[in-house]
Amino acid sequence: MTADLHPREIRPGLVVRGFEPPLRLADFRLVAFDMDSTLIAIECIDEIAAAAGRKAEVAAITEAAMRGELPDYAASLHARLGLLQGVPVSALQQVLDQRLRLNPGVEAFVAACRDAGLATLLVSGGFTYFSEPVRQRLGIAFARSHVLDIQDGQLTGRLVPQAWGSVVDGAEKRRTLLELASLLGASPAQCIAVGDGANDLPMMSAAGLSVAFHAKPAVRERAMVAVNEGGLDRVLPLLGGVGPD
Repeated sequence: MTADLHPREIRPGLVVRGFEPPLRLADFRLVAFDMDSTLIAIECIDEIAAAAGRKAEVAAITEAAMRGELPDYAASLHARLGLLQGVPVSALQQVLDQRLRLNPGVEAFVAACRDAGLATLLVSGGFTYFSEPVRQRLGIAFARSHVLDIQDGQLTGRLVPQAWGSVVDGAEKRRTLLELASLLGASPAQCIAVGDGANDLPMMSAAGLSVAFHAKPAVRERAMVAVNEGGLDRVLPLLGGVGPD
């Protein structure tokens, strides 16, 4: 990912930087996606907080973290989780059933990647309660996310420890992408990373193609492709595929 090359708006709301399209989607081996506000239209933790009457407080921390204003992502996550202590599991199910929606163009883009033979990865600082249904719906092969600790039908405000580590922050997203690429025998240059927030920048900077989708300014300014209007499938023509104008 290159920060100093002049961006070009090749179509309204579609900006490229540092390469000349089209590339070939089949030349890539792995595509990694953030989930909240990238694959889906919400920040799940903010919607859970709404059930506790704390959405404004939690959403303010989320927004600052995604803008890159809180350098300690783990601390910001634990602070938000602490505010969710006692929220019933039924509130999570309500978010899943009533609030969670895929973003425009996501299904078409993921399907095109699969059809071209790319391995697919969802790597999220969100929660498996939501990421697993999203993974299954989109047919994504690999996923890494947090597991919420639930006792007596309520959130404890903690996470269940995982073998890979404690928090999916920017460093863990990058490490997961590179680890999976290595297992697949792929180079970082053969990876695509798609995200919207500051914690996506480490994996985006490691990938051969970085895509910012309706992203925060700091992410748009550093991505090789920035989709600022319309759906994620607008990237497909840049990769030799068919998508909307």
